Amino acid sequence: MNNNNKYFLYARKSTDVEDKQVLSIETQITELRAFAKQEGLHIAEEFIEKQFAKIIGRPIFNRMISRIENGDANAILAWHPDRLARNSVDGGKIIYLLDGGGLADLKFPQFWCENTSQGKFMLNIAFGQSKYYVDSLAENTKRGLRQKVRRGEYPGLAPIGYINDVRTKTVVVDKKRSVIIRKAFTLYAKNGSRLEDISNFLAQSGIHSRNGKRLHRDRITFILSNPFYYGHFCYGGEIHEGKHQPVVSKKIFDKAQEVLKQRGRPHHKQKNEPKAFCGLLSCASCGMMITGEYKVKHQKNGNVHEYVYYHCTKKSKLKCPEPCIRQEELDRQLSSLIQKFFLRPDWAEEMRGMLEKEKSESAQSSTVFVQESQERIRAIQTKLQRLLDGYLEQDIEREIYRLEKAKLLSEKKSLEEQMARIEQKRTGWLEPMAEWIKEAGNLPKITRESNLFAKKVTAKEIFGSNLLLGEKSVRASAPKILNSFGKMGGNQWDALRASHLLALKKPLSSVLVRPGGIEPPTLGLKGPCSAN
Repeated sequence: MNNNNKYFLYARKSTDVEDKQVLSIETQITELRAFAKQEGLHIAEEFIEKQFAKIIGRPIFNRMISRIENGDANAILAWHPDRLARNSVDGGKIIYLLDGGGLADLKFPQFWCENTSQGKFMLNIAFGQSKYYVDSLAENTKRGLRQKVRRGEYPGLAPIGYINDVRTKTVVVDKKRSVIIRKAFTLYAKNGSRLEDISNFLAQSGIHSRNGKRLHRDRITFILSNPFYYGHFCYGGEIHEGKHQPVVSKKIFDKAQEVLKQRGRPHHKQKNEPKAFCGLLSCASCGMMITGEYKVKHQKNGNVHEYVYYHCTKKSKLKCPEPCIRQEELDRQLSSLIQKFFLRPDWAEEMRGMLEKEKSESAQSSTVFVQESQERIRAIQTKLQRLLDGYLEQDIEREIYRLEKAKLLSEKKSLEEQMARIEQKRTGWLEPMAEWIKEAGNLPKITRESNLFAKKVTAKEIFGSNLLLGEKSVRASAPKILNSFGKMGGNQWDALRASHLLALKKPLSSVLVRPGGIEPPTLGLKGPCSAN
C-alpha cells in the first residue's frame, strides 16, 4: 500500500482508574509499529507521554501538534482516539487540523477514521464518548466518596499515627506511631512544651517530613488541631463522625486547642534559636527566665570551639548579677536532681502487683449518669437531624449548617467520653499510674543518656516551674504549700523522694501505700506514692 504521508506515532498511558484496561506504553508501541509496517506507513518520529488527558496542557502532545503545524508531519498514528484526547479542547484541535489541511490522515488499529465528513463525524463522536466516560467516572467517584463519608470512613490519605489498610480500604491505627502522637498531644496540652519541642520530640521518635527533615511549626499546628485524632474528620469543609479508632481523648484534644489559641500570636523567628533547656528555669535573683546562647570561640592557633551558655534574660529593671553556666554543667546538675526521684525496681514490682490485684477487684456502677448522658446524646441526634432537614429544605445557609453541626458533634463526642470515664471511674487511674511507675523507673536511664529534650520534659514533669538557677547552681524553689511532702507541693514525685527517706525507718508496705489503700484520693493521680 502506497502512502506518502509522514506520521507521528503517539502513545499515552496515565495512572487513571479508567486506564487500567488500556495497553501499556510498551505494548502500544509494539502494536503500532507492527500496524505501520503492515500498512506501509512512514513513521517520522515517536512521541511517548505518561499523563492524564482529561485536562489540557500535556506538554508532549502540544509539542507534537506544534510540529504538525510547522509541517514536520501531516498524519498521526495512535492506538485509539481516547489516547489523543479526553477533553473538548484537544479533540477540537485535532478536528480543526483535519478541517484546515494541517492533518491529512489519522490512523488507529482499532478505529476507522478517514479525512471525510463522515470520518470526522465519527471521530467527534469518539472524542465525545471519551469525555463523557471521564466525566461520568468523576461523578461516580465523587458519589462513592460521599457514601464513604456517610458511613464514617475517611476517603483520603491517613494522617501520621494511622495507616491506610489496602485490604479492607479503611484507616487503621499505626500501633507504634500512634503512641508517639498521643504523647505529643499530652506534652503540648500540659502547656509546658512549645511547637519546636514537639517537633524535636517527633524527630527523635523517628517521625520526620518526607524529605527527612524536622516537621515545621505549621505542620505541628495542623497535627495538633486535626479532629481526626479524637474520632472525627473534616471533609468538604464539614466535620463528620468517623468509625476509626481515636488516638487521643476529646478532653486532651480540647486542652491542646486552648493552648494553641493562647499562643496564637504571630511568630517571628529569633536570630538565636532556642536551646534545649530554654523555658525550664528561672533566675534566682530577679525571677526572669533563663535563656540559652550559642557561642563560637576562635583561637589564634586556628582551633574553633563551640559552646552553649545559659544565663538570665536580664529583662528586669534591676541589674541582675547572676553569671552564665555552660550547658554541660547544667546538664550534669539537672541529671543529679532527677536521679533523686527514681523508683527502685523492687518498689516498682511491688506496686505493679498491687495494681493488678486492684484491677481484678475494682468495679463501679454509674447507671444514673449514663442514662442521663444517653438521653442528651439522643437529643443531640434529633437536633442534628432537624439541622440537616432545615439545610436540605434551604431554610438554613450552608455555612451556618456547618458551624452548628460541628458544635453538636463536638458536644456529642465529649458526652460519649464522659460516659466512658464514669463507667471506669474506679479503674481509670490504673493506666496512668502504671505509666507513672514506668516513667519513674526509667529515670536513671534518662539521666545517663545525652537526650537533653527528654531531660527537659522529665524535669518539667517533676518540678514544674519551680526550678531556679543562681550562682551557677540549680535548685528547686521553696515550698509554697504547707503540710506538703516537700518542694513540689506534695505531688507523686515529692512523695517518692520522701519515701526514700522513710524507707529507712518504716516497712515497705507503709511507705508505698497510704492508709486508704493504693488508689489515689482523686482520679487525677495526685499521690500514687503517698508517704505516711
